[in-house]
Amino acid sequence: MPRKPKFIPGPSRLSVILKELNEEPRLSLTGLRGISLKLAARNDHFGARHFVKKELRRIRYANPQLNVEVSKLPKPLQDNWTPEMVVEFEDGVKTTIDISNKWSTSITKELMDLAGGDRWKEYKATAQAAGLAILPGEEKERLAAAKKRTPKLSTHNPENLEAMVENMLSSPERPKTGAAAILP
Repeated sequence: MPRKPKFIPGPSRLSVILKELNEEPRLSLTGLRGISLKLAARNDHFGARHFVKKELRRIRYANPQLNVEVSKLPKPLQDNWTPEMVVEFEDGVKTTIDISNKWSTSITKELMDLAGGDRWKEYKATAQAAGLAILPGEEKERLAAAKKRTPKLSTHNPENLEAMVENMLSSPERPKTGAAAILP
C-alpha cells in the first residue's frame, strides 16, 4: 500500500487579508474626523467602487478612529450624477473631492495628498526618486493612460491601411527575409 503524500496547507485566508491590509505604504491620515462617499451601487463609477473595495479597507485598518460612511445608491442608466467624497477635518472644515472617471489609485493619492501628512510626503518623494510606483496597481493605470493616448489605426480605412503597411515595410527594425537577406 503506497504512502499518503503529506499535505502542506497554503496561507490562511486571514493571513492573506492581513498581508493586503499591511501593504506599504500605510495609509494613515492625520487631522481627519470622517470620510463620506456617495457612489452608484452598480453600472457606473467603477474607479470609486474599486476604491471602496480595495483601498478603503486599508485606510480603515490604518485609521480605526476615522468615521467612514459609504452610500451606494441605485443609479439607473438614464440618470447622470457623479460620485463624490466629502472629507471632514477635525476643525469642522469639509472638502469635496470629485472622484468621477478616476482610477482607485488616483483617488487614494488625492486623499493622501490632502491628509496624509509628512510620512506620506516622505514616502511619495522616495518612491518617485527611485522610479517606483507610489501605490500598488498604479502601473496598470499608467499603461491604460498610455494606451489611451496612442492613436489606433483602423484597418477598415484604406488610407490608414496603406500608411500602416508602408510604416511596417520601411521600418529599419524589420528583419530581412528571403532574397533581401542575401542581397547587399
